[in-house]
Amino acid sequence: MLLEINQLYKSFPQADHGQIDVLKNINLEIHEGETVAVVGQSGSGKSTLLSLMAGLDRQSSGSLRLREQEISEMSELKLTQFRAENIGIIFQQFYLMPHLTALENVSLPLEMFGNKDHQKRAKEALLQVGLSEREQHFPHQLSGGESQRVAIARAVVTRPSILLADEPTGNLDNETGVHVANLLFDLVQTTGMTLLLVTHNMEMALRCSRQLTLQFGTFQ
Repeated sequence: MLLEINQLYKSFPQADHGQIDVLKNINLEIHEGETVAVVGQSGSGKSTLLSLMAGLDRQSSGSLRLREQEISEMSELKLTQFRAENIGIIFQQFYLMPHLTALENVSLPLEMFGNKDHQKRAKEALLQVGLSEREQHFPHQLSGGESQRVAIARAVVTRPSILLADEPTGNLDNETGVHVANLLFDLVQTTGMTLLLVTHNMEMALRCSRQLTLQFGTFQ
């Protein structure tokens, strides 16, 4: 079992001193090599669930285990290292560093942890997404589709255990979105990588081996 979630809850405080339950009794198992889509309307808790899986936020209660390790029990330092080694994240926003080239953006996660092959592996990742000729370009010199492809390369360059994608085509026009989606699924298929995709796009969701619907904070 790669990822195991049991009785997961996430609540946020309200201004009137109450609380709102964004996720309620979430149970999920994901095996290595699976592709899973989580669909649902805006506000259903999809992005919150992904943030918890990525260790970017902490659950209110319940268990979330990746590679048999409980994420919520890790210190921030250990979690940062664990995330860097095991979790790749693609956001709707590209979040590229504006002062770094495409190559430098992709190599950054490896460089931060002292990987001596960071440049070689970054070049390989950019080749995988078809952007070798754009290595020395800065984000402002790239189109939206190219920027998202750089972000995908950055997410997979560490060879993570699981790739988490939050509306990866949401900021792109339809034609570019289809191209990026094709690239993402081709990459996942050729590498055998595990994918959890959060999306409202049913066409993308149906390309995954399993689809889950999140509604009012719980799986239906």
